[in-house]
Amino acid sequence: MENIKDRFLRYVAVDTQSDESSDSQPSAKKELILLEMLRDELRGMGVSAELDQWGYVMASIPANTDAKIPAIGFIAHVDTSPDAPGNDIRPQIIENYDGTDIPLRGVPGMSLKTSEFPEILRHVGETVITTDGTTLLGADDKAGVAEIMDAVQYIVNHPEFKHGEIKIGFTPDEEIGRGVVKFDVAKFGADYAYTMDGGEVGELEFENFNAAAASVHIQGRNVHPGYAKGKMLNSLLIAQEFNSLLPVEQRPEYTEGYEGFIHIVGFKGTVEESTLNYIIRDHDRSLFEKKKAEMLRCAEFINGRYGAGTVELAIRDQYYNMREQVEPHYHVVEKAVKAMEMAGVEPHIQPIRGGTDGANLSFKGLPCPNIFAGGLNFHGKYEWVSVQSMEKASAVILNIIRLYAEQ
Repeated sequence: MENIKDRFLRYVAVDTQSDESSDSQPSAKKELILLEMLRDELRGMGVSAELDQWGYVMASIPANTDAKIPAIGFIAHVDTSPDAPGNDIRPQIIENYDGTDIPLRGVPGMSLKTSEFPEILRHVGETVITTDGTTLLGADDKAGVAEIMDAVQYIVNHPEFKHGEIKIGFTPDEEIGRGVVKFDVAKFGADYAYTMDGGEVGELEFENFNAAAASVHIQGRNVHPGYAKGKMLNSLLIAQEFNSLLPVEQRPEYTEGYEGFIHIVGFKGTVEESTLNYIIRDHDRSLFEKKKAEMLRCAEFINGRYGAGTVELAIRDQYYNMREQVEPHYHVVEKAVKAMEMAGVEPHIQPIRGGTDGANLSFKGLPCPNIFAGGLNFHGKYEWVSVQSMEKASAVILNIIRLYAEQ
């Protein structure tokens, strides 16, 4: 039987980076490679599984007891972030990690330093998997995928393990905010579900950011620089001016906990025209709306200074805070807390400083808290995961199933 480490390494070898510029679903056809693999692996284990036209794998394990038990789902996304290279991943495997800095051997002089990432010291003695410094790793969320598949393998191999109906879901495009836009909750058939998409061991989240994406187009006027006086409007400089009007203290590098932010994630341009891309985040809905209004005020100021049409601002909401949808079903959180304790994990309930498919699923009528997957430093070249953390997450899945079966 394949262990969770080898399963994870096999999944991260598949490039599944989603593409925000694409209008298709999945946004990148290469995501289907892993989704097809997962469908076939589930079928190979004797589990009924389908991959639909939108790139959703849905699988069902029937109950093996006559007791009336809610159908419980477990969900993870296969795509990786566009924020760092996601192909040709060369993981480094450090057995019995000794607590020293870890060289990322693909980039001379680059290392995962304990002084900069001290949380890795909590995993001394474990098997740590890192990048080689040239790509992201893909633990977000292939660790979650591996954990769910590991739990499914256990259930299939242990028919004495009593359980209700279990639903499994794998989704594309979560990293670009479109993961469950077309997800059919009724077809999935779960009463409650959990995404395996959190970070450090013990994380349990049922509230997340309200999220929006903003695109700012700056139209300049290019004139030969030798004759530009009084005529040129340099869109690059106007774009910088627009960004400077936004509150510095609301940049992500100055925020934590429940504090939201406005984050510039892209800037491309010439003298003639430029485009800036932002993400807007806040747990509080009213503060979220104020951040969007602040961007509108900045656009109005620039247009007032340089002329109407200089700035075109488009803001698109992506997802909302799931707390209001999950709290009425708080037992789903309590079950996860107990399941962690049974696995020897200390639960740590905290807000997600990000998003998860569970947010949109909760608003679709499927209460869906988020459980740790065990990775850290997501979306970048310093990403890493502990094998023991993944094993604990898989144990938590099985414990949740046990708890619902025993109720």
